Amino acid sequence: MRRKLRSALPQRHGLDPARLRLPDEGPWTTIRDHLVARLPRVAPERIDALLAGGHVHDLAGPVAPDAPFAPGTSVWFHRDLPDEVPVPFDIGVVHRDDALLVVDKPHFLATIPRGSHVVQTALVRLRQELGLPDLVPAHRLDRVTAGLVMFVVDPRLRGRYQTLFRDRLVHKEYEAIARHDPELELPRVVRSRIVKVKGVITAQEVDGPPNAETLVELLEHRDGWGRYRLTPATGRTHQLRLHLAGLGVPIRHDDFYPVLRDKPLDDFTNPLQLLAKELSFTDPVTGAERRFTSRLRLEL
Repeated sequence: MRRKLRSALPQRHGLDPARLRLPDEGPWTTIRDHLVARLPRVAPERIDALLAGGHVHDLAGPVAPDAPFAPGTSVWFHRDLPDEVPVPFDIGVVHRDDALLVVDKPHFLATIPRGSHVVQTALVRLRQELGLPDLVPAHRLDRVTAGLVMFVVDPRLRGRYQTLFRDRLVHKEYEAIARHDPELELPRVVRSRIVKVKGVITAQEVDGPPNAETLVELLEHRDGWGRYRLTPATGRTHQLRLHLAGLGVPIRHDDFYPVLRDKPLDDFTNPLQLLAKELSFTDPVTGAERRFTSRLRLEL
């Protein structure tokens, strides 16, 4: 196994710097020329400012604005952060040891940096709040879904825990609040084919061999609303939301299914009533049986 090249810059705001490996050959005279060509979305003036301020580093230190192109080497820098509205909810720690961290992620908080969500993500906030710079996620949870997310404290164990999720060796249970239909026969197993096209915000159920499966059970109901237990056998994008919508009982406050509605990123009202309730598995390191239950609760 190749040893990971050490970073020339420390984390900032709980974020690792971006690393760019320079090509083995090319027409550029300076590193600055290559960065301008390599990063077309960054204004050349901004690249000049980063170099002038000593914010681009190689393993020897800051890269000079006129430093010659160095084939096969690497440079590091911190990307400019987007403007983000703070997510005004705490992350609850459910379990912590030397290997794992399990938390209750609140609604509206993304799991990992992506797009317009960077600092306001569970990974970055936990790295800073708990002083765990090497923390990495074992899996992900949608931004609008609350509940259990597992992180790996020791990065040497990351692959072993991530493999559990990849190989579907983790038993997951969710809860949802949705309309109660007395004519809907439950429990039942819902199977369908779900397709998510890159660049399209919603997924679709289409004809073809099923690739998604969910056991749907009704736990209780009152005043026209039901509490449902959802046990997925697969992990397709928006699977639980699509399956309940397909049964005619979409999850309460779902802005995607059955009808897509635009909701501003700074609107923290009416959270999707979907909760990752339970995770259980055989620990690949210790062999012990692990079971974690969310401390959050959806109000019926």
